[in-house]
Amino acid sequence: MTTPAQEYARVVALLETNRPEQALAELGRLGGAAATNRLAYRLRVAALSELDRWDEVAETARRGLAEVGPDAELLGRLGRALREQGALAPAEQALLDALALEPQDPWLLCQYADLCTSVGQTEKAGRLLDRAAALAPDEPAVHATRVKLAYARGDDREAERAAREFLGQHPDHPAALAMHGSMAVTAGRVGEAHRSFGRAVAHDPGDADYAEAAWEARVYAHPLLLPLRPLYRLGIRLWLIAAASIAVLNLAGLQIAAFVVAVTWLLYCVWSWIAPPLVRRLVRGRWRA
Repeated sequence: MTTPAQEYARVVALLETNRPEQALAELGRLGGAAATNRLAYRLRVAALSELDRWDEVAETARRGLAEVGPDAELLGRLGRALREQGALAPAEQALLDALALEPQDPWLLCQYADLCTSVGQTEKAGRLLDRAAALAPDEPAVHATRVKLAYARGDDREAERAAREFLGQHPDHPAALAMHGSMAVTAGRVGEAHRSFGRAVAHDPGDADYAEAAWEARVYAHPLLLPLRPLYRLGIRLWLIAAASIAVLNLAGLQIAAFVVAVTWLLYCVWSWIAPPLVRRLVRGRWRA
């Protein structure tokens, strides 16, 4: 006969291998006190969080807190769910209550830092991140929060460096792969982004966000969009370069050259508008096949 401890161990193993649906199924088979104790609720909200089912996370965390009393992990999960729902004030209160119970928990500190980052309180987020990093410098949540904070501060170079460091420390972590892919997209390295998102999906096939990002990266890695990579890399700067080039050529009296550059730029802009939807349709057909 399987003991509750063995059943919990099986659920933990499923969560560690990114199989939250199966973990929930295992938890659903528990009965009696084994289904309603502190550990069962913690595992249940962890599985639901992996699936981004935030309404259910909030509901389950509240039910668990009512059943077992104050619990830092349940409060932390509740705070994360409320943040995802846009209820920022209650989310902050839940995280503060959690930190009152476990003030040295790196994951909770990172959750609070992420909340602060989302509302523009980057200095406060930085202090919270420093505390978390001092406690657990190689914790995945610490690396992830560092990337988010750098990006929120507009420091793309630091965000990319932090993403590379995260991937170096945790080469098979889906979040590390996804963040590395996101930074590669920002830098215009769509081929690299496609590979990173593809690996993230391989390690966590149930995550819809990773699958969607992998699909989008596959679109932008298509050969027909190769001419647009400078636009993805430089963004508005490429528009300014084109406008400045046309203006300089006109001022220099090279109207024919300016006209050629203007027409080329116009055709390039038209291609940038019509090519992505076209390629998206082509790739979607193969993706769904």
